[in-house]
Amino acid sequence: MNEMNDDKQFVTDQSEGDAVAKPPRARVSDAVDADEAPADKLERKRDYLAGFLKEKPQDVAAGEPGGALYEDVVAALKEIYDPEIPVNIYDLGLIYGVDVDDEASVTITMTLTTPHCPVAESMPGEVELRAASVPGVRDAEVNLVWDPPWGPDKMSDEARLELGML
Repeated sequence: MNEMNDDKQFVTDQSEGDAVAKPPRARVSDAVDADEAPADKLERKRDYLAGFLKEKPQDVAAGEPGGALYEDVVAALKEIYDPEIPVNIYDLGLIYGVDVDDEASVTITMTLTTPHCPVAESMPGEVELRAASVPGVRDAEVNLVWDPPWGPDKMSDEARLELGML
């Protein structure tokens, strides 16, 4: 039979008389660090998040996505706008791939909105010229493809917002 005695000890078996002390009560003050205010904890998390968002990929080769040369080529492509649509060709989804090899040669795979696009003859040349003009690029080549065909689903969210499609 289990009972509490007057010493506030829990007696497990009255016949043996073995007593076990009660565990201490949990208190909120035990869980909170007295030296740190709750506002300090929130501020630290905000700083961590800001640093995380600004962090650049570590140990990325220059020609890989996230690398300096790759990102410079993409930035140059974002300066080229479709003459009929006020969105750059990268966000429009006309650029299917940017490959930078170990020798800094750039190969760009792209398409146009339609095969009968008025800039079908001039746009690939402009893309090649812009990519080749990026400092550090040895040479550039553009492969114009029609498969898969371009569609509005290839546009970035920024382009859709610009065109009022969101």
